[in-house]
Amino acid sequence: MRTAPAPTATMTSITRNIQQRSYPLKGIMTWIQRTKNFLLEPTLTKKKCETEYLPGTTSFGMSVFNLSNAIVGSGILGLSYAMANTGIALFMILLTFVSIFSLYSIHLLLKTANEGGSLLYEQLGFKAFGLFGKLAASGSITMQNIGAMSSYLYIVKYELPLVIKELAGTDPSANEWYLNGDYLVVIVSIVLILPLSLLRNLGYLGYTSGFSLMCMVFFLIVVIYKKFQIACPLLLENDAINAPIHSVELNETIDDEMCKPKYFVFNSQTVYAVPILTFSFVCHPAVLPIYQELKGRSRRRMMNVSNVSFFAMFIMYLLAALFGYLTFYGRVEPELLHTYSKVPGAGVIFVVVRLAVLMAVTLTVPIVIFPIRSSIIQLLCSGKDFAWWRHILITLLILAFTNFLVIFVPTIRDIFGFIGASAAAMLVFILPSAFYLKLVTKESNRSVQKIGAALFLISGFVVMIGSMTLIILDWIHSASPDKH
Repeated sequence: MRTAPAPTATMTSITRNIQQRSYPLKGIMTWIQRTKNFLLEPTLTKKKCETEYLPGTTSFGMSVFNLSNAIVGSGILGLSYAMANTGIALFMILLTFVSIFSLYSIHLLLKTANEGGSLLYEQLGFKAFGLFGKLAASGSITMQNIGAMSSYLYIVKYELPLVIKELAGTDPSANEWYLNGDYLVVIVSIVLILPLSLLRNLGYLGYTSGFSLMCMVFFLIVVIYKKFQIACPLLLENDAINAPIHSVELNETIDDEMCKPKYFVFNSQTVYAVPILTFSFVCHPAVLPIYQELKGRSRRRMMNVSNVSFFAMFIMYLLAALFGYLTFYGRVEPELLHTYSKVPGAGVIFVVVRLAVLMAVTLTVPIVIFPIRSSIIQLLCSGKDFAWWRHILITLLILAFTNFLVIFVPTIRDIFGFIGASAAAMLVFILPSAFYLKLVTKESNRSVQKIGAALFLISGFVVMIGSMTLIILDWIHSASPDKH
């Protein structure tokens, strides 16, 4: 009876047969790798499902609240200023185009996520362009959301002291420590923002998002109401100090054109309009986390969430900008609430409005922290299991860095403008279209979808480069000593 050959002899025989049949070495290595992957595939698939593709648990309504809250925020306070420097007609055109473009980019992003096999923005960047794509996605998300957080905390810094003074009846010139905006930002960050930011699930913030949106709706109602209460030409506090005794004499010195709405305006501040609008509609870093936690997850369902959220925010933005502008016209400031604070006898209602806006932006910060923390973890600790110490440490570092920026930020307009022209343009225009062109291979490069994405990519570079150039030129002009 013939005995079985020894293992060594068998392997030698197989090797000899392979050499005799002239199998390419690359083919053999591919076969070995496939066999290895086949054996390991169940484990890898299980791990991937456990981390990224678990069924969502957040309802449609809560997802709408979360996405709407990610869209709204502090950007609404700068829209009246944008309208004052573009005119009503031009503003409406820009608002319509920016909202449509933002929705289109979400469509590209969701389709790319399905085709690319990842619900993480940074992983899509890595699959598309390697480490460079991952760094571009992570850097844009971090920069955009740090800018958004800074703008929210900027409002806390400058509005909360005014609210405390009104409620406590403190002398406006008082310099108590609890009236210092820098201290108040730190206190609010530790007491309110930090506990909510440490939650592991975005779905839990649906209730705070709903309350935050109600605060913004209340703000909108008061803005509309006050349009019919504040007469034009209005008398601001600075005017009252420098004005003649008789208000009639003051009215005679004010040009009648001040109270006429303008439909097309072009000046040095018009360059901030597109970045402010872009900044106001950026919610893309939060789209994939919300999509991941959506119950009954599908691309169509998430697009419905996006459509409802964007339509609601479009209406809210348009009304807030229009009635804010028609109240103050050319005298509206980059932060609308700050303009109301200069109206003598504005009433206790604006104390309540300030509180509502403060609550809204404060409750939005934890939602903004989620994509920043996720981006940092994906960049530095990709593939590692969840650890509470890392979760807490990154959250503390993000809040500390943002508080540091807020203490030294010069004006909220610069935040809206710079972030809107750079990171927001990357997230709305450039990255979704670039990832789509690279990862969606089922469509021909000559298809309508691919051509549209390519044109969208080009328009993104035009918006970013053009806006940044004009903003930098405006900064140089403003800093020039011989400016008139």
